[in-house]
Amino acid sequence: MRLHTAPDHGVVGRVATAISEVGGIVTGIDVAESSHERLVVDVTCSAADAEHAERLQAAAAAQPGVTVHKTSDRVFLLHIGGKIEVSSKVPLRNRDDLSMAYTPGVGRVSLALAEHPEDVRRLTVKGNSVAVVTDGSAVLGLGNIGPGAALPVMEGKAALFKRFADIDAWPICLDSQDTDEIVRAVQLIAPGFGGINLEDIAAPRCFEIERRLRETLDIPVFHDDQHGTAIVVMAALTNALRVVGKDLGSVRAVVAGAGAAGTAIVTLMIAAGVTDVVVFDKEGCLSADDETLPPAKAQLAAVTNPRRVRGDLRAALDGADVFIGVSAPGVLQAEWIADMAEQPVVFALANPDPEVDPAEAAQYAAVVASGRSDYPNQINNVLAFPGVFRGLLDARATDVTVDMMLRAAAAIAGVVTDDQLNPDFIIPSVFHPDVPTAVATAIREG
Repeated sequence: MRLHTAPDHGVVGRVATAISEVGGIVTGIDVAESSHERLVVDVTCSAADAEHAERLQAAAAAQPGVTVHKTSDRVFLLHIGGKIEVSSKVPLRNRDDLSMAYTPGVGRVSLALAEHPEDVRRLTVKGNSVAVVTDGSAVLGLGNIGPGAALPVMEGKAALFKRFADIDAWPICLDSQDTDEIVRAVQLIAPGFGGINLEDIAAPRCFEIERRLRETLDIPVFHDDQHGTAIVVMAALTNALRVVGKDLGSVRAVVAGAGAAGTAIVTLMIAAGVTDVVVFDKEGCLSADDETLPPAKAQLAAVTNPRRVRGDLRAALDGADVFIGVSAPGVLQAEWIADMAEQPVVFALANPDPEVDPAEAAQYAAVVASGRSDYPNQINNVLAFPGVFRGLLDARATDVTVDMMLRAAAAIAGVVTDDQLNPDFIIPSVFHPDVPTAVATAIREG
Protein backbone atom coordinates (compact mmCIF):
# COMPACT_ATOMS: atom_id res chain seq x y z
CA MET A 1 0.00 0.00 0.00
CA ARG A 2 1.20 3.52 -0.75
CA LEU A 3 -0.01 5.80 2.04
CA HIS A 4 -0.13 9.57 2.20
CA THR A 5 0.13 10.57 5.85
CA ALA A 6 0.49 13.60 8.05
CA PRO A 7 4.18 14.63 8.54
CA ASP A 8 4.43 12.57 11.73
CA HIS A 9 6.85 9.63 11.68
CA GLY A 10 4.96 8.11 14.59
CA VAL A 11 2.19 7.23 12.15
CA VAL A 12 4.39 4.47 10.74
CA GLY A 13 4.25 2.54 14.00
CA ARG A 14 0.50 3.05 14.35
CA VAL A 15 -0.11 1.71 10.86
CA ALA A 16 2.06 -1.35 11.54
CA THR A 17 0.19 -2.02 14.77
CA ALA A 18 -3.22 -1.64 13.11
CA ILE A 19 -2.30 -4.08 10.35
CA SER A 20 -0.99 -6.63 12.87
CA GLU A 21 -4.18 -6.38 14.95
CA VAL A 22 -6.26 -7.61 11.97
CA GLY A 23 -3.91 -10.49 11.21
CA GLY A 24 -1.59 -8.95 8.64
CA ILE A 25 2.15 -9.57 8.64
CA VAL A 26 4.16 -6.43 7.89
CA THR A 27 7.29 -7.30 5.91
CA GLY A 28 8.46 -3.82 5.01
CA ILE A 29 7.78 -0.11 5.64
CA ASP A 30 9.61 2.49 3.59
CA VAL A 31 9.27 6.25 3.68
CA ALA A 32 9.36 7.06 -0.05
CA GLU A 33 9.01 10.83 0.35
CA SER A 34 9.19 13.23 3.27
CA SER A 35 8.23 16.90 3.39
CA HIS A 36 6.77 19.42 5.78
CA GLU A 37 3.33 18.79 4.25
CA ARG A 38 3.18 14.99 4.20
CA LEU A 39 4.92 11.63 4.19
CA VAL A 40 4.61 9.07 1.40
CA VAL A 41 4.91 5.64 2.99
CA ASP A 42 5.09 2.28 1.20
CA VAL A 43 3.84 -0.62 3.33
CA THR A 44 4.39 -4.21 2.24
CA CYS A 45 2.46 -6.87 4.11
CA SER A 46 1.21 -10.44 3.71
CA ALA A 47 -2.50 -11.24 3.62
CA ALA A 48 -4.32 -14.57 3.61
CA ASP A 49 -6.49 -13.76 0.57
CA ALA A 50 -8.01 -10.86 -1.35
CA GLU A 51 -10.74 -10.28 1.25
CA HIS A 52 -8.17 -10.18 4.04
CA ALA A 53 -6.12 -7.70 2.00
CA GLU A 54 -9.11 -5.37 1.86
CA ARG A 55 -9.39 -5.56 5.67
CA LEU A 56 -5.71 -4.62 6.01
CA GLN A 57 -6.25 -1.67 3.70
CA ALA A 58 -9.26 -0.55 5.76
CA ALA A 59 -7.26 -0.84 8.98
CA ALA A 60 -4.53 1.40 7.60
CA ALA A 61 -7.02 3.92 6.22
CA ALA A 62 -8.77 4.12 9.59
CA GLN A 63 -5.71 5.65 11.24
CA PRO A 64 -5.90 9.43 11.81
CA GLY A 65 -4.11 11.39 9.13
CA VAL A 66 -3.67 8.41 6.80
CA THR A 67 -4.96 8.17 3.22
CA VAL A 68 -4.48 5.01 1.16
CA HIS A 69 -3.27 6.41 -2.16
CA LYS A 70 -3.13 3.08 -4.05
CA THR A 71 -2.68 -0.61 -3.44
CA SER A 72 -1.36 -3.53 -5.46
CA ASP A 73 -0.79 -7.21 -4.89
CA ARG A 74 1.84 -9.56 -6.22
CA VAL A 75 -0.60 -11.32 -8.55
CA PHE A 76 -1.40 -8.04 -10.33
CA LEU A 77 2.24 -6.98 -10.27
CA LEU A 78 3.18 -10.25 -12.00
CA HIS A 79 0.70 -9.47 -14.79
CA ILE A 80 1.94 -5.96 -15.57
CA GLY A 81 2.87 -5.95 -19.25
CA GLY A 82 1.63 -9.52 -19.70
CA LYS A 83 3.28 -12.86 -18.98
CA ILE A 84 4.69 -13.81 -22.38
CA GLU A 85 6.87 -12.22 -25.07
CA VAL A 86 8.34 -12.93 -28.51
CA SER A 87 12.10 -13.40 -28.72
CA SER A 88 14.30 -14.08 -31.71
CA LYS A 89 15.99 -17.49 -32.06
CA VAL A 90 18.61 -16.11 -34.43
CA PRO A 91 21.13 -13.29 -33.94
CA LEU A 92 20.56 -10.01 -35.76
CA ARG A 93 23.95 -8.37 -35.20
CA ASN A 94 24.85 -7.03 -38.63
CA ARG A 95 23.85 -6.76 -42.27
CA ASP A 96 24.82 -10.34 -43.01
CA ASP A 97 22.50 -11.69 -40.29
CA LEU A 98 19.70 -9.44 -41.54
CA SER A 99 20.16 -10.52 -45.14
CA MET A 100 19.57 -14.16 -44.18
CA ALA A 101 16.84 -13.74 -41.57
CA TYR A 102 14.99 -11.19 -43.67
CA THR A 103 15.39 -9.81 -47.17
CA PRO A 104 16.79 -10.96 -49.54
CA GLY A 105 17.49 -14.42 -48.08
CA VAL A 106 14.01 -15.03 -46.74
CA GLY A 107 12.61 -14.69 -50.23
CA ARG A 108 14.41 -17.85 -51.32
CA VAL A 109 12.80 -19.76 -48.45
CA SER A 110 9.34 -18.41 -49.28
CA LEU A 111 9.70 -19.46 -52.95
CA ALA A 112 10.83 -22.92 -51.86
CA LEU A 113 7.78 -23.26 -49.60
CA ALA A 114 5.45 -22.13 -52.37
CA GLU A 115 6.86 -24.99 -54.42
CA HIS A 116 6.98 -27.51 -51.54
CA PRO A 117 4.28 -26.57 -48.95
CA GLU A 118 4.94 -29.79 -47.05
CA ASP A 119 8.13 -28.14 -45.74
CA VAL A 120 6.33 -25.26 -44.00
CA ARG A 121 6.38 -27.03 -40.62
CA ARG A 122 10.11 -27.73 -40.96
CA LEU A 123 11.25 -24.28 -42.06
CA THR A 124 8.93 -22.03 -40.01
CA VAL A 125 7.59 -21.60 -36.52
CA LYS A 126 4.45 -23.50 -37.56
CA GLY A 127 6.11 -26.78 -36.60
CA ASN A 128 6.26 -25.74 -32.95
CA SER A 129 3.28 -23.38 -32.67
CA VAL A 130 -0.16 -23.75 -31.13
CA ALA A 131 -3.01 -21.24 -31.18
CA VAL A 132 -4.84 -21.00 -27.86
CA VAL A 133 -8.29 -19.85 -29.01
CA THR A 134 -11.15 -18.58 -26.87
CA ASP A 135 -14.29 -16.49 -27.17
CA GLY A 136 -14.29 -15.70 -23.43
CA SER A 137 -17.62 -17.40 -22.85
CA ALA A 138 -16.65 -19.91 -20.12
CA VAL A 139 -13.44 -18.68 -18.50
CA LEU A 140 -12.29 -20.78 -15.53
CA GLY A 141 -15.13 -20.64 -13.02
CA LEU A 142 -15.84 -17.01 -13.88
CA GLY A 143 -18.35 -17.51 -16.69
CA ASN A 144 -18.91 -15.37 -19.77
CA ILE A 145 -16.49 -12.51 -19.11
CA GLY A 146 -15.47 -11.79 -22.71
CA PRO A 147 -12.27 -11.99 -24.77
CA GLY A 148 -10.35 -9.16 -23.13
CA ALA A 149 -10.85 -10.48 -19.62
CA ALA A 150 -9.92 -13.97 -20.89
CA LEU A 151 -6.54 -12.80 -22.21
CA PRO A 152 -4.59 -13.25 -18.93
CA VAL A 153 -5.81 -16.85 -18.76
CA MET A 154 -4.78 -17.52 -22.36
CA GLU A 155 -1.39 -15.92 -21.68
CA GLY A 156 -1.02 -18.24 -18.71
CA LYS A 157 -1.86 -21.21 -20.91
CA ALA A 158 0.77 -20.13 -23.41
CA ALA A 159 3.33 -19.83 -20.61
CA LEU A 160 2.52 -23.38 -19.48
CA PHE A 161 2.99 -24.70 -23.02
CA LYS A 162 6.46 -23.17 -23.05
CA ARG A 163 7.42 -24.24 -19.53
CA PHE A 164 6.35 -27.87 -19.76
CA ALA A 165 6.79 -28.74 -23.45
CA ASP A 166 8.88 -25.95 -25.02
CA ILE A 167 5.99 -25.13 -27.38
CA ASP A 168 5.40 -21.60 -28.64
CA ALA A 169 1.72 -20.89 -28.00
CA TRP A 170 -0.17 -17.73 -28.90
CA PRO A 171 -3.31 -16.38 -27.17
CA ILE A 172 -6.06 -15.74 -29.70
CA CYS A 173 -9.07 -14.03 -28.08
CA LEU A 174 -11.92 -13.67 -30.56
CA ASP A 175 -14.47 -10.88 -30.24
CA SER A 176 -17.39 -13.07 -31.26
CA GLN A 177 -19.50 -15.82 -29.74
CA ASP A 178 -21.05 -16.76 -33.07
CA THR A 179 -20.18 -20.33 -34.04
CA ASP A 180 -19.80 -19.59 -37.76
CA GLU A 181 -17.55 -16.59 -37.12
CA ILE A 182 -15.34 -18.49 -34.69
CA VAL A 183 -14.96 -21.43 -37.04
CA ARG A 184 -14.09 -19.16 -39.95
CA ALA A 185 -11.62 -17.10 -37.90
CA VAL A 186 -9.73 -20.22 -36.82
CA GLN A 187 -9.74 -21.56 -40.37
CA LEU A 188 -8.22 -18.28 -41.59
CA ILE A 189 -5.35 -18.28 -39.07
CA ALA A 190 -4.66 -22.03 -39.20
CA PRO A 191 -1.83 -21.85 -41.80
CA GLY A 192 0.43 -20.29 -39.16
CA PHE A 193 -0.04 -23.02 -36.57
CA GLY A 194 0.71 -26.70 -36.07
CA GLY A 195 -2.24 -27.21 -33.75
CA ILE A 196 -5.32 -25.52 -32.32
CA ASN A 197 -6.10 -25.56 -28.60
CA LEU A 198 -9.69 -24.45 -28.01
CA GLU A 199 -10.10 -23.01 -24.53
CA ASP A 200 -12.91 -21.76 -22.31
CA ILE A 201 -15.67 -21.87 -24.95
CA ALA A 202 -19.10 -22.65 -23.51
CA ALA A 203 -21.05 -25.81 -24.27
CA PRO A 204 -22.81 -26.79 -26.44
CA ARG A 205 -21.25 -24.31 -28.90
CA CYS A 206 -17.79 -25.76 -28.26
CA PHE A 207 -18.88 -29.18 -29.55
CA GLU A 208 -19.89 -27.88 -32.97
CA ILE A 209 -16.85 -25.61 -33.26
CA GLU A 210 -14.50 -28.48 -32.55
CA ARG A 211 -16.33 -30.86 -34.89
CA ARG A 212 -16.32 -28.43 -37.81
CA LEU A 213 -12.69 -27.48 -37.34
CA ARG A 214 -11.63 -31.11 -37.18
CA GLU A 215 -13.49 -31.78 -40.42
CA THR A 216 -11.91 -28.88 -42.30
CA LEU A 217 -8.35 -28.43 -40.96
CA ASP A 218 -5.27 -30.56 -41.61
CA ILE A 219 -3.85 -29.89 -38.13
CA PRO A 220 -5.02 -31.34 -34.80
CA VAL A 221 -7.80 -29.53 -32.91
CA PHE A 222 -7.98 -30.18 -29.18
CA HIS A 223 -10.52 -28.67 -26.78
CA ASP A 224 -8.61 -28.79 -23.51
CA ASP A 225 -11.65 -28.21 -21.28
CA GLN A 226 -13.06 -31.42 -22.75
CA HIS A 227 -10.22 -33.71 -23.68
CA GLY A 228 -7.45 -32.49 -21.40
CA THR A 229 -9.74 -32.88 -18.41
CA ALA A 230 -10.89 -36.30 -19.61
CA ILE A 231 -7.32 -37.56 -20.03
CA VAL A 232 -6.25 -36.55 -16.53
CA VAL A 233 -9.48 -37.85 -14.96
CA MET A 234 -8.98 -41.16 -16.78
CA ALA A 235 -5.38 -41.37 -15.51
CA ALA A 236 -6.46 -40.64 -11.94
CA LEU A 237 -9.36 -43.10 -12.15
CA THR A 238 -7.04 -45.83 -13.43
CA ASN A 239 -4.81 -45.43 -10.40
CA ALA A 240 -7.68 -44.95 -7.94
CA LEU A 241 -9.11 -48.28 -9.03
CA ARG A 242 -5.64 -49.81 -8.60
CA VAL A 243 -5.75 -48.61 -4.99
CA VAL A 244 -9.17 -50.13 -4.23
CA GLY A 245 -8.65 -53.26 -6.31
CA LYS A 246 -11.49 -52.75 -8.79
CA ASP A 247 -11.62 -53.19 -12.56
CA LEU A 248 -12.71 -50.54 -15.06
CA GLY A 249 -15.04 -52.95 -16.81
CA SER A 250 -16.99 -53.84 -13.68
CA VAL A 251 -17.45 -50.50 -11.89
CA ARG A 252 -20.59 -48.38 -11.82
CA ALA A 253 -19.87 -44.69 -12.24
CA VAL A 254 -21.79 -41.45 -11.79
CA VAL A 255 -20.74 -38.26 -13.59
CA ALA A 256 -22.31 -35.00 -12.39
CA GLY A 257 -22.25 -32.42 -15.16
CA ALA A 258 -23.19 -32.91 -18.81
CA GLY A 259 -21.22 -29.97 -20.19
CA ALA A 260 -17.99 -30.02 -22.17
CA ALA A 261 -15.85 -31.74 -19.54
CA GLY A 262 -18.52 -34.21 -18.44
CA THR A 263 -19.29 -35.30 -21.98
CA ALA A 264 -15.62 -35.87 -22.80
CA ILE A 265 -15.01 -37.76 -19.56
CA VAL A 266 -17.93 -40.07 -20.25
CA THR A 267 -16.79 -40.65 -23.84
CA LEU A 268 -13.28 -41.60 -22.73
CA MET A 269 -14.52 -43.79 -19.88
CA ILE A 270 -16.75 -45.75 -22.24
CA ALA A 271 -13.87 -46.11 -24.72
CA ALA A 272 -11.72 -47.44 -21.86
CA GLY A 273 -14.28 -50.12 -21.06
CA VAL A 274 -16.61 -48.67 -18.41
CA THR A 275 -20.07 -50.05 -19.21
CA ASP A 276 -22.30 -48.50 -16.52
CA VAL A 277 -22.22 -44.70 -16.35
CA VAL A 278 -25.08 -42.52 -15.13
CA VAL A 279 -24.87 -38.82 -16.00
CA PHE A 280 -26.58 -36.34 -13.69
CA ASP A 281 -27.39 -32.77 -14.68
CA LYS A 282 -30.04 -30.15 -13.92
CA GLU A 283 -32.69 -32.38 -15.57
CA GLY A 284 -31.81 -35.18 -13.14
CA CYS A 285 -30.33 -38.49 -14.24
CA LEU A 286 -30.10 -38.46 -18.02
CA SER A 287 -31.95 -41.41 -19.52
CA ALA A 288 -32.65 -42.42 -23.10
CA ASP A 289 -36.35 -42.80 -22.28
CA ASP A 290 -36.63 -39.10 -21.39
CA GLU A 291 -37.92 -37.38 -24.54
CA THR A 292 -37.65 -33.89 -23.03
CA LEU A 293 -33.83 -33.73 -23.08
CA PRO A 294 -32.09 -31.19 -25.34
CA PRO A 295 -30.16 -32.69 -28.28
CA ALA A 296 -26.64 -32.78 -26.76
CA LYS A 297 -27.88 -34.41 -23.55
CA ALA A 298 -30.12 -36.81 -25.47
CA GLN A 299 -27.04 -38.01 -27.36
CA LEU A 300 -25.22 -38.51 -24.08
CA ALA A 301 -28.19 -40.36 -22.56
CA ALA A 302 -28.28 -42.69 -25.58
CA VAL A 303 -24.87 -44.18 -24.72
CA THR A 304 -25.14 -44.16 -20.91
CA ASN A 305 -27.42 -45.25 -18.06
CA PRO A 306 -28.13 -48.83 -19.19
CA ARG A 307 -30.29 -49.41 -16.08
CA ARG A 308 -32.43 -46.34 -16.87
CA VAL A 309 -31.93 -44.79 -13.43
CA ARG A 310 -34.12 -41.69 -12.95
CA GLY A 311 -34.29 -39.15 -10.15
CA ASP A 312 -31.80 -37.05 -8.20
CA LEU A 313 -28.08 -37.42 -7.60
CA ARG A 314 -28.58 -39.50 -4.47
CA ALA A 315 -30.58 -42.04 -6.47
CA ALA A 316 -27.76 -42.26 -9.00
CA LEU A 317 -25.16 -42.80 -6.27
CA ASP A 318 -26.90 -45.83 -4.74
CA GLY A 319 -24.41 -48.69 -5.12
CA ALA A 320 -22.04 -46.73 -7.38
CA ASP A 321 -18.29 -47.30 -7.18
CA VAL A 322 -17.20 -43.95 -8.61
CA PHE A 323 -18.42 -40.35 -8.47
CA ILE A 324 -16.91 -37.75 -10.80
CA GLY A 325 -18.16 -34.19 -10.45
CA VAL A 326 -17.63 -31.47 -13.05
CA SER A 327 -20.73 -29.51 -12.16
CA ALA A 328 -21.33 -27.06 -9.32
CA PRO A 329 -20.37 -26.44 -5.68
CA GLY A 330 -22.15 -28.37 -2.95
CA VAL A 331 -24.30 -30.68 -5.09
CA LEU A 332 -23.03 -33.75 -3.21
CA GLN A 333 -23.62 -34.13 0.51
CA ALA A 334 -20.80 -36.08 2.13
CA GLU A 335 -23.13 -38.51 3.91
CA TRP A 336 -24.56 -39.66 0.57
CA ILE A 337 -21.22 -41.31 -0.15
CA ALA A 338 -22.20 -43.91 2.45
CA ASP A 339 -24.86 -45.12 -0.03
CA MET A 340 -22.18 -45.98 -2.56
CA ALA A 341 -20.47 -49.36 -2.92
CA GLU A 342 -17.61 -50.47 -0.69
CA GLN A 343 -14.36 -48.53 -1.17
CA PRO A 344 -15.93 -45.68 -3.17
CA VAL A 345 -13.90 -43.26 -5.28
CA VAL A 346 -14.93 -39.56 -5.27
CA PHE A 347 -13.56 -36.94 -7.65
CA ALA A 348 -15.07 -33.51 -6.83
CA LEU A 349 -13.62 -31.31 -9.56
CA ALA A 350 -15.79 -28.18 -9.69
CA ASN A 351 -13.58 -25.09 -9.39
CA PRO A 352 -12.96 -23.12 -7.31
CA ASP A 353 -15.48 -24.74 -4.95
CA PRO A 354 -15.97 -28.51 -5.37
CA GLU A 355 -19.18 -30.55 -5.29
CA VAL A 356 -18.29 -31.71 -1.78
CA ASP A 357 -15.60 -30.63 0.65
CA PRO A 358 -12.69 -33.06 0.07
CA ALA A 359 -11.99 -33.37 3.80
CA GLU A 360 -15.61 -34.30 4.50
CA ALA A 361 -15.69 -36.71 1.56
CA ALA A 362 -12.58 -38.45 2.89
CA GLN A 363 -14.57 -39.56 5.94
CA TYR A 364 -16.60 -41.87 3.68
CA ALA A 365 -14.58 -42.46 0.51
CA ALA A 366 -11.50 -44.63 0.01
CA VAL A 367 -9.96 -42.23 -2.52
CA VAL A 368 -10.76 -38.53 -2.97
CA ALA A 369 -9.49 -36.16 -5.66
CA SER A 370 -10.31 -32.54 -6.46
CA GLY A 371 -9.19 -29.69 -8.67
CA ARG A 372 -7.65 -27.89 -5.71
CA SER A 373 -3.95 -27.59 -4.98
CA ASP A 374 -4.42 -27.53 -1.20
CA TYR A 375 -5.58 -31.16 -1.02
CA PRO A 376 -3.95 -34.39 -2.22
CA ASN A 377 -4.70 -35.75 -5.71
CA GLN A 378 -5.15 -32.56 -7.70
CA ILE A 379 -6.69 -33.18 -11.13
CA ASN A 380 -4.90 -30.62 -13.28
CA ASN A 381 -4.97 -30.36 -17.09
CA VAL A 382 -1.34 -29.27 -17.07
CA LEU A 383 -0.55 -32.97 -16.74
CA ALA A 384 -1.99 -33.59 -20.21
CA PHE A 385 -2.03 -30.80 -22.77
CA PRO A 386 1.69 -29.90 -22.98
CA GLY A 387 2.73 -33.51 -23.62
CA VAL A 388 -0.24 -34.14 -25.91
CA PHE A 389 0.68 -31.23 -28.19
CA ARG A 390 4.41 -32.03 -27.98
CA GLY A 391 3.64 -35.49 -29.32
CA LEU A 392 1.21 -34.19 -31.96
CA LEU A 393 3.68 -31.60 -33.25
CA ASP A 394 6.60 -34.02 -33.27
CA ALA A 395 4.53 -36.56 -35.20
CA ARG A 396 3.20 -33.85 -37.56
CA ALA A 397 -0.22 -35.24 -36.78
CA THR A 398 -3.32 -34.04 -38.58
CA ASP A 399 -5.80 -35.15 -35.90
CA VAL A 400 -6.05 -36.26 -32.29
CA THR A 401 -7.90 -39.54 -31.72
CA VAL A 402 -9.60 -41.26 -28.80
CA ASP A 403 -6.90 -43.92 -28.93
CA MET A 404 -4.23 -41.24 -28.52
CA MET A 405 -6.07 -39.82 -25.51
CA LEU A 406 -6.32 -43.25 -23.88
CA ARG A 407 -2.59 -43.77 -24.40
CA ALA A 408 -1.90 -40.34 -22.87
CA ALA A 409 -4.01 -41.23 -19.82
CA ALA A 410 -2.18 -44.53 -19.41
CA ALA A 411 1.17 -42.73 -19.66
CA ILE A 412 0.25 -40.27 -16.90
CA ALA A 413 -1.04 -43.09 -14.69
CA GLY A 414 2.14 -45.08 -15.32
CA VAL A 415 4.37 -42.33 -13.94
CA VAL A 416 3.08 -43.27 -10.47
CA THR A 417 4.94 -46.45 -9.53
CA ASP A 418 3.51 -49.28 -7.43
CA ASP A 419 5.76 -48.19 -4.55
CA GLN A 420 4.38 -44.65 -4.68
CA LEU A 421 0.71 -45.48 -5.19
CA ASN A 422 -1.58 -44.86 -2.20
CA PRO A 423 -4.99 -43.20 -1.57
CA ASP A 424 -3.34 -39.78 -1.25
CA PHE A 425 -1.08 -40.18 -4.30
CA ILE A 426 -2.89 -41.44 -7.39
CA ILE A 427 -1.66 -38.77 -9.81
CA PRO A 428 1.81 -37.26 -10.29
CA SER A 429 2.68 -33.64 -9.62
CA VAL A 430 2.41 -31.26 -12.58
CA PHE A 431 6.11 -30.57 -11.97
CA HIS A 432 7.12 -34.23 -12.31
CA PRO A 433 9.75 -34.10 -15.07
CA ASP A 434 8.71 -37.44 -16.61
CA VAL A 435 5.09 -36.52 -17.34
CA PRO A 436 5.36 -34.39 -20.53
CA THR A 437 7.89 -36.77 -22.07
CA ALA A 438 5.82 -39.85 -21.23
CA VAL A 439 2.67 -38.31 -22.70
CA ALA A 440 4.44 -37.06 -25.82
CA THR A 441 5.97 -40.47 -26.41
CA ALA A 442 2.61 -42.17 -26.00
CA ILE A 443 1.02 -39.79 -28.51
CA ARG A 444 3.86 -39.97 -31.00
CA GLU A 445 4.76 -43.65 -30.93
CA GLY A 446 1.49 -45.42 -30.14
